[in-house]
Amino acid sequence: MHIFIDKNYYLFFHYMQFIELFQVIVSILLIVAILMQNRGSSLGSGFGGDSFASYHTKRGFEKFLVRATIFLSFLFLLLSLLNVWTK
Repeated sequence: MHIFIDKNYYLFFHYMQFIELFQVIVSILLIVAILMQNRGSSLGSGFGGDSFASYHTKRGFEKFLVRATIFLSFLFLLLSLLNVWTK
């Protein structure tokens, strides 16, 4: 018995695999970007420590890293919503 499966089903299946793979890649990049950020802003400033020591202007790679983290988190959110919406 031969079951006919539409060609669009296979295209949709490969599209979903691409979205899931892209979401995994974005999540790994997001984890790396978060872990690479400055570790100087600890919880000590929140409990009465030297709170002015961590305020400074972000320049160069640090500024790029903050913007990349924001972009990757937004992209991860969009991919997650797209993944839920298409299932």
